Amino acid sequence: MYNSYNSAVTIIALFFIALGVACIYFLRMMPVGGALIAIGLGLGMTLRTCAEWERAVILRLGRFAGVRGPGLYFLIPAFEAVYTVVDTRRQSTRISAEDTLTADAVSVTMDSILFWRVIDVKRAATELTDYRSMVAQVAQTSLREVISATRLSALLSTREQVDEMLQGLIKRKTDGWGIGDIAVEIRDVKIPPELNDAMSRNAQAEKEREARVTLASAEVAIAEQIANASHIYATNPVALQIRQMGLIYDMNKDRGTTILVPTGMANALGASIALNVAPPPPADAAPPHLTPRPVPPGQGGSVPSA
Repeated sequence: MYNSYNSAVTIIALFFIALGVACIYFLRMMPVGGALIAIGLGLGMTLRTCAEWERAVILRLGRFAGVRGPGLYFLIPAFEAVYTVVDTRRQSTRISAEDTLTADAVSVTMDSILFWRVIDVKRAATELTDYRSMVAQVAQTSLREVISATRLSALLSTREQVDEMLQGLIKRKTDGWGIGDIAVEIRDVKIPPELNDAMSRNAQAEKEREARVTLASAEVAIAEQIANASHIYATNPVALQIRQMGLIYDMNKDRGTTILVPTGMANALGASIALNVAPPPPADAAPPHLTPRPVPPGQGGSVPSA
């Protein structure tokens, strides 16, 4: 039987007993003192209390008499007794399955947490010998069944679905036990170290493959852009020269150097300067002398030649 005495009941009973003793000893009031002592003893045997989240299961002559609480409640002395007090708060139970084979024959260890609470106090107290232990055992066996029916990839990637599967299995097994608000969350899934290394290498290789594919795609895109730019530069040489000057500037802007780029502008400027600088001929210069050109025999006359 559950002992439901607590400090509040003890204090109340002692208060009435002490008051009765004081009336008898100091006031000489025997009837009043005796009545107070009787009330104190009666309260001590009949008065009980439960916390807000507790419910007391009462048996009357060995049969179920009801659920009482929270707060103050009374018992019939010698006829009623508190069998147990059930905690109706939401509780958590840690469950684990070690070295359990999955559907694809991989040994794993899984840790989970089961959340539950008592919703039917009578059933949980009178139809189960130890509802906490039984809930933990059912959850553990259900966890092993779920692992055995699931592949390793599903355990690692679809935990929410595994949670729902395990939760539904536990609900079906505990139906009629007075247990409700069942929820399951998987904490951790451990696999053998050698398999963990193999999976790590596989994942690394997959990431490298994806990186290479991405790099190749980028190279293709760059080549297409370069090909398009080459067609533009082929039809517009000025754009190519401007691009070259921009590249040269970008390569040397942080060095503080001066770059001289030969262009056709320098030749044009040189010819213009030469024409402007050349001195004009003097005004009094003599004209060039004309010398006679010999005439072949048989021809008359003479023609001057320069």
